[in-house]
Amino acid sequence: MRSLNLWPTPNPRILPCPSISPSHHSLSQHPLKCAVLGAGFAGLSVVWHLLKHSPKELNMRIDIYDEVGIGGGASGVSGGLLHPYSPKVKLLWEGAQCWKESIKLLRVAEEASLSYSNDCKIGESAEDMKAFVAQKRGILRPASDIKNMTKLIDNVKTCLPSCRVETLNNKEAQILVPDLCLPFTTAFYMPEARSINSQNYLQALFQGCENLVKESSTLDSGQKQLTLHKRSVDRLSEFEGEYDAVIVCLGAKANMLPEICGRLPLRTCRGVIAHLELPDDRREAYPEGGPSILSDAWIAVQGPRSLDVGSTWEWKSTNSSPNVSTDEASKALQELLPKASAIYPGIKDWVFTGARAGLRAMPPLTSLGSLPLLGCINDFMGRNHSSKYWLFGGLGSRGLLYHGWLGSLMAHAVLSCNEEVIPSELTSWKNIKP
Repeated sequence: MRSLNLWPTPNPRILPCPSISPSHHSLSQHPLKCAVLGAGFAGLSVVWHLLKHSPKELNMRIDIYDEVGIGGGASGVSGGLLHPYSPKVKLLWEGAQCWKESIKLLRVAEEASLSYSNDCKIGESAEDMKAFVAQKRGILRPASDIKNMTKLIDNVKTCLPSCRVETLNNKEAQILVPDLCLPFTTAFYMPEARSINSQNYLQALFQGCENLVKESSTLDSGQKQLTLHKRSVDRLSEFEGEYDAVIVCLGAKANMLPEICGRLPLRTCRGVIAHLELPDDRREAYPEGGPSILSDAWIAVQGPRSLDVGSTWEWKSTNSSPNVSTDEASKALQELLPKASAIYPGIKDWVFTGARAGLRAMPPLTSLGSLPLLGCINDFMGRNHSSKYWLFGGLGSRGLLYHGWLGSLMAHAVLSCNEEVIPSELTSWKNIKP
């Protein structure tokens, strides 16, 4: 990626951005007004990077629009298993950069969570508060296909030093989780991988954004403003003329906006996650610090007596409600529990206590994998518009991995009014007919 140039040379393919052009107004006189639609992984990452990387002397107003609030969509119900690898333990496209930037944002959220400490119970430490956001308990992926075993073992050789992958035999895996059952006696262990509480993480990241705004007010710099509006977004045209930049980060709901409906190569998929707890009369709790598990059904460990199991895949669904009916929950359990118990038989003793769901926006499959969609969408808006419109969508099931780096790219593109700071691999979706 080329370095950011806040005042780029005019490009015939990129519309000008008069709001921050020094030929029109000084930075301190003319505020940059941005509307960020969506308060999930994509939206909050963009907000944080806009605040962090904008010139200190620039006045900036950012309005976030989300009808439910922070983490109200699919991001907030994500399983929260953060690592940079494919199911075959192969490093994903730009996985090193994505991992690095996601860990950076995670640290921002962990530090911001410490500001909650005044409301904590007596005896809770800084580490307790960071665990409120994420746990570094690692992730274990049992081998599920004997045919690909050699390929998986080869992929381990090229793993990241910052997120190692170790090959474990049955005995070694049993040390981590005594009740574990490995179908092919081999598992791949990522000790640096994280288990994130997605809702807590997003709330803390929003706090981190607010902290940046407060910091700017104490410095000799331009004024920064950040406001969350809990209201629905029915169409993009309602923001026309009020904002310099409108950034669509609505996930699956982006395809419901009339201006872009049916024009994005996205598929929707509803996923249900079941929450299970261990009854008080059971002593065999999940090992303290034991890893989460990735298999046909994943197990995200929340604590020794608390697990999340997911996820179902209901393609072409348009149901974005997080609420799960009794019938839907029952069907999800019938699908998920046999898969989970095949790896962790002890889960049969756990009790179902609730379920939640999210509607994911799944991007098209390319030779590089399923990559999110970024770019300017002014062409979707016709000719008569003064605002500049952007899209950051299609995070699919890897929002946690991609949101940090891609949020930075999107913020740089907005600040420079130059789509070309975004790698072409992430804008090539425009050549795909939905």
